[in-house]
Amino acid sequence: MIKAKKLQAGDKIATISLSWGGAGDIPNRYEAGKKQLIENFGIEVVETKNALKSDKWLQANPEARAEDLMEAFLNPEIKAIFSNIGGEDSIRTLPFMDYEVIRNNPKIFLGFSDTTVSHFCCYKAGLSSFYGTSILCGFAENGGMFNYDINDLNATLFSSKPRGMIQANKEGWTSERLAWEEPQNQIIKRKLVPCEDWRFLQGEGIQQGQLLGGCLEVMDWLKGTDVWIDKKGWENKIIFLETSEQKMSPGHFRQTMRSLTANGIFEQAKGIILGRPYDNQYWEEYDQILLQILREEQGLDKLAIVTGMDFGHTSPVFTIPYGINAEIDLNNKTFSLLESAVID
Repeated sequence: MIKAKKLQAGDKIATISLSWGGAGDIPNRYEAGKKQLIENFGIEVVETKNALKSDKWLQANPEARAEDLMEAFLNPEIKAIFSNIGGEDSIRTLPFMDYEVIRNNPKIFLGFSDTTVSHFCCYKAGLSSFYGTSILCGFAENGGMFNYDINDLNATLFSSKPRGMIQANKEGWTSERLAWEEPQNQIIKRKLVPCEDWRFLQGEGIQQGQLLGGCLEVMDWLKGTDVWIDKKGWENKIIFLETSEQKMSPGHFRQTMRSLTANGIFEQAKGIILGRPYDNQYWEEYDQILLQILREEQGLDKLAIVTGMDFGHTSPVFTIPYGINAEIDLNNKTFSLLESAVID
């Protein structure tokens, strides 16, 4: 995989809206995220041409959203591209993506949820991108960013040293909803729930592989598109999965996992890591379904499975670099990034 250059203080990053237009429709939330990004990391922030357009306008113009991304990659002054938020129709930008532009102009691209679509475009182009927080979420966190997020981003995007073992979040997690449309809520800190330990459901020894995955619902939509990865492309991978704020029902989770299993993506994988579900709902049920499908139905009883991890739609989160070598140590119950995700 091609690696982008690390960020440093003074660099210019561009914000982008590839799906939902929340940054334009809720300007107070966007400005809070922009301000906290600048204050915590000392970087310059600019917007792509259509980043602050209304949701209605962005819905009607998927080509313009894709053009924003291509222009940000082509602009040598821009050192990284941060997604404002996810949504549900990034998939409509696929016909307008230029993979040569991405491949020939490598830079950090950060986002999660529906931004899975754009990550698969980067992966097709050969660029390692970053599954992590967004402007309206982690950067705009009520009452200030979480230390876990700040430390993670500094270690992952601003340093070319191998990250090593990812420490589980101990400060508490949240998915409490305080309406972004109410500016007074911005100063109210969200209530934190004590963290449970990550669950190492099965597997043995030490398993290593390259990271590949995304939001489960979005991956299901991508099957059959030009950016979907064939069966061979999932070999020797540690597959990361997480579910959205829609709180996928256990039945839907079972159907989606069976569908991915039928595509053969788990047969030669080294492991699966699953993010904490929104509101922590269905964690137990998801665990049972994973074991049912992968161990009982498919006989993959050696496949490493870790669940309840600190990425996805709860906060705070650690950042996952696509295509980077990682390790699940079943003996010591640890998860590590074995190589740097960026270069000097």
